[in-house]
Amino acid sequence: MVFKLGIVVIGSLNMDMVVRTNRAPNAGETLMGQAFALSPGGKGANQAVAAARLGAEVSMIGSVGKDTFGSEMLEIIKQEGIHIEHISVSETEATGVASIVIEEDGENRIIVVPGANIDLFAEDIQALETVISQAEMIVMQLEMELAMSEHAIAIAHGYGIPIILNPAPARRLKDEMLSQVTYLTPNETEAGILAGMTVDSIETAERAARILLQKGVKNVIVTLGSKGALIVNAEGAKSVPGFPVKAIDTVAAGDSFNGALAQQLVLGKTLEEAVSFANAVGALAVGKEGAIPSLPQLSEVEQFLKHVSAVK
Repeated sequence: MVFKLGIVVIGSLNMDMVVRTNRAPNAGETLMGQAFALSPGGKGANQAVAAARLGAEVSMIGSVGKDTFGSEMLEIIKQEGIHIEHISVSETEATGVASIVIEEDGENRIIVVPGANIDLFAEDIQALETVISQAEMIVMQLEMELAMSEHAIAIAHGYGIPIILNPAPARRLKDEMLSQVTYLTPNETEAGILAGMTVDSIETAERAARILLQKGVKNVIVTLGSKGALIVNAEGAKSVPGFPVKAIDTVAAGDSFNGALAQQLVLGKTLEEAVSFANAVGALAVGKEGAIPSLPQLSEVEQFLKHVSAVK
């Protein structure tokens, strides 16, 4: 019998430097902000914590620097019950950081300096082949070295392990890489970049998703913010409604969605059920400040869904 590790997240760990302001400055303009905070984040860490807080067994593969931020990140991830033995400590690169400007309406602008996140290479991931082969689900993003990401996906695909790829930050990807992805979860901007077209509606989102299906992706789930998500696969297209809420901070909305999607699929839920649940998790995440601090516990999600059901 092969022991399964649950969800294995291969991804970034960053310390977020968050500034709150009424609006983002224009070029050459200086504004007074309202607040500043350091907050643990990084797409990989966010998605790992999102899944863990919903009850999943989660292991993480990544890299931090040999510095204060790195030590803090490892301790925070460990406290969430996530296995950290496969997170390496770089001798040459600092822990990744993200500069985040959050406007009054909750919209954000983010600049990521990857640091140690790109100090993990294809040969490093090859040494972790056994870990990848024992996963029930692989979850990945694009804040790490691309050749490493391509190799990790190829390994997982070779073992028949389902792969969720959240293609953020957006960039063009090889068709070979896309053809090995089980679940691709772009937002509208990312779907447009991957498909080579403008996506500004549900209709164009479906068109872009069908282009990605032609490249070999098995399932495309385009996230649409408060409008929910659009599932497109060989069976057709299905719009899954969202849960409109007042957005306070949208920083980890997509990451919470991906962590929840992984957790639900590992539980054996249908894709539509998993996406609907993930929409609810994303709605809860935008109602709180911060990245990891905003990610809900399972009890919060269940209470929210019970309330929504009672109101209908």
